[in-house]
Amino acid sequence: MTLREHAEDVHEQFSDHLDIDVDDVEDRLSTLVDEYKVPVDEARRSVTNHYLDEADMDRDALGSGGSNAEIGLADVDAPEEWIDVTAKVVDLWDPRSDAVAQVGLIGDPTGTIKFTKWAKSDLPELEEGKVYRLENVVTDEYQGQFSVKLNSTTLIEELDEDIEVGDDTEEVAGALVDIQSGSGLIKRCPEEDCTRVLQNGRCQEHGEVEGEFDLRIKGVLDDGEDAHEVIFDKEATEDLTGMSLAEAKDMAMDALDTTVVADEMAEDVLGRYYRVAGPVFGRYVLADDVEELDGPVDHEDALIKARSI
Repeated sequence: MTLREHAEDVHEQFSDHLDIDVDDVEDRLSTLVDEYKVPVDEARRSVTNHYLDEADMDRDALGSGGSNAEIGLADVDAPEEWIDVTAKVVDLWDPRSDAVAQVGLIGDPTGTIKFTKWAKSDLPELEEGKVYRLENVVTDEYQGQFSVKLNSTTLIEELDEDIEVGDDTEEVAGALVDIQSGSGLIKRCPEEDCTRVLQNGRCQEHGEVEGEFDLRIKGVLDDGEDAHEVIFDKEATEDLTGMSLAEAKDMAMDALDTTVVADEMAEDVLGRYYRVAGPVFGRYVLADDVEELDGPVDHEDALIKARSI
């Protein structure tokens, strides 16, 4: 698709709700793609979010919706779609930005998905463990991971019922045989609800920013028959390696090189055996629970345990 065609698609999405011009949409896309070298898909996502923010400023202009499809959370497979869902609040996390009122995990019988509720949307608080019907939420996607956004047009109705949340946890076990590029001490984009890892000080969506330090390990577990890609977040990485974020920053500062952190981690953990359980996003298992094992993994036993989760 050309930039003009992308612009026309975005314009069609918002033209009934906002007074925008397709040329303005194309100009915004062109600035990101041509001047800042942002990939087209990322540029389109950024421009779409810009108009979503504008929509949040004018509830009356958007109306209350009502013609959206109601789908299961596991069926979310495309960004920028307006949908209705009925879901239970599974977990709430601490927002990374003042622009975010709430962020966490919601679930229904089909599975779970991340949600974000913007601060300026002026929506009621969601409570952990309660079930809600959410009308007029917008889907989003980043690196194959889908999420939903609650905006000022979202209608929230608390339901006096409970629903069973589908379990999308997977368990894998084996020897940690590789630590991939992008592991160790990294920097993430500080912009609202953006957790992209910076490449040479640049965020794919927001350009050059002053990043925030974080820890992670992108590893490969080999059970003797299959290789499984696993991501350990900051807490899991600290538990796995015994190295804190502060210690990693000091180590990098002393060496004037952040790669020494990943090298040090590799010396500590490569060749050891682990059992990891967590949700699957894209090709990665996210390490929610980690257990170090004494030795090699029996493949059939691991398969039986994984199927019994």
